[in-house]
Amino acid sequence: MHNPCAVIPVYNHEAAVPAVVDALLASGLPCVLVDDASSPACATVLERLAEREQVFLVKLAVNQGKGGAVMAGLREASRQGFSHALQVDADGQHDLRDVDNFIATSRTHPEALVCGYPQYDASVPKGRFYARYLTHVWVWINTLSLQIPDSMCGFRVYPLPPVLALIDSVKIGQRMDFDTDILVRLSWRNQPMRWLPTKVRYPVDGLSHFRLFHDNLLISSMHARLFFGMLLRAPLILWRRWQA
Repeated sequence: MHNPCAVIPVYNHEAAVPAVVDALLASGLPCVLVDDASSPACATVLERLAEREQVFLVKLAVNQGKGGAVMAGLREASRQGFSHALQVDADGQHDLRDVDNFIATSRTHPEALVCGYPQYDASVPKGRFYARYLTHVWVWINTLSLQIPDSMCGFRVYPLPPVLALIDSVKIGQRMDFDTDILVRLSWRNQPMRWLPTKVRYPVDGLSHFRLFHDNLLISSMHARLFFGMLLRAPLILWRRWQA
């Protein structure tokens, strides 16, 4: 069975999220919106969107961060009977013209996690663009492979059963560390992955929740935890690769 939806974590992106929902519904994708304790103005916009057919709303009383909101959305997607979920940012940075290609690839390879490989335009902040390469190197070290060319793009289609099995059994980063953390841990479990290029632009509403010092510290701490986790798992990881 392949029954996909979109999961959209939202924190105060009331100006951008209606267009994101419109585009996804036009592609035939039901939407699970996760209100991550947004402002009253944003909450009102989300409640109005949830009045539409095939739009579901999860409300979090306390801000959980991007990862926490995505995980809440994935659980709700499964509860609603969906088999796969396309993670989409609410700020409009993902190129939703690629949705059909991502869903078609997921339908052809339903066991695979379909990940976006970002192609940036001039809107990307240069500091964040070059800093990504440090994360790339750590990911290659922590997975003992070059399987993951980019772990930070949140435009991806998750097959729900293996992903929920992971997030229900281990602690995954709940904030800006989520996208990389879950990908490395799925790699440790030998999760099949496929990669598709996708254009990425930075927020159309000018609102970014990335906190330069705090989130870089959080990501550095995640890499350290994953490194020691990799050392413990290295024999099993290498054995699985050899068996494959």
